[in-house]
Amino acid sequence: MKARRRNRLPVSIQKRLLEHFVAGTPARSAADLVGVNRNTATLYYRKPREIIAEPIAHDAPFSGEIEVDEGYFGGHRKGKRGRDAAGKVAVFGLLKRPDRVHAVMIPNAGHQTLMSLIWEKMIKYSIAYSDLWHANDKFDVYAFHHERVDHSRHFTQGRNHINGIENFWSLAKRHLRRYNGIPRKDFHLFLAECEWRFNTRFSAKLVKILTG
Repeated sequence: MKARRRNRLPVSIQKRLLEHFVAGTPARSAADLVGVNRNTATLYYRKPREIIAEPIAHDAPFSGEIEVDEGYFGGHRKGKRGRDAAGKVAVFGLLKRPDRVHAVMIPNAGHQTLMSLIWEKMIKYSIAYSDLWHANDKFDVYAFHHERVDHSRHFTQGRNHINGIENFWSLAKRHLRRYNGIPRKDFHLFLAECEWRFNTRFSAKLVKILTG
């Protein structure tokens, strides 16, 4: 499926918009640079995000060493982890070491929500690394080996850390900060885009995926 399908924009304009999308240029800036209406650029940007999100939703479960963590995006209040996160979008992420991530929006960070995703996205007997937040108490089940990270004492102790998934949170927030607010109903598309960028890395490969 190609990003240009069912689009009436001239191919030359589509190509330039796609290049700006891959480069991480926000739609409003790309519109000014290419010379199209901002709504046109915004609608065009939605197409590659939909193309990206569809296969990501069906990715195979992870196995091996996996870092798990929850993150919060948006909002104006600094809430505590898992609590008082009003106005923020809660996200759960898994990172298969060394550098492949999967992230999904969640209604809350309660243990039932997290464990259902863990069972869905992790293969039995994998090694999971997480912090000491209380919702992860239920993680100590027979199917997984669980290593806990105590941030109050140290962030890294040998392989016992979640630096990889926290690096993804940082990169995703930096990218999404370029947008002046993202509607909650569309956030999953932007999150999938961040996951895709993190997992793919190289711009030429990103373009090939979207046009090949």
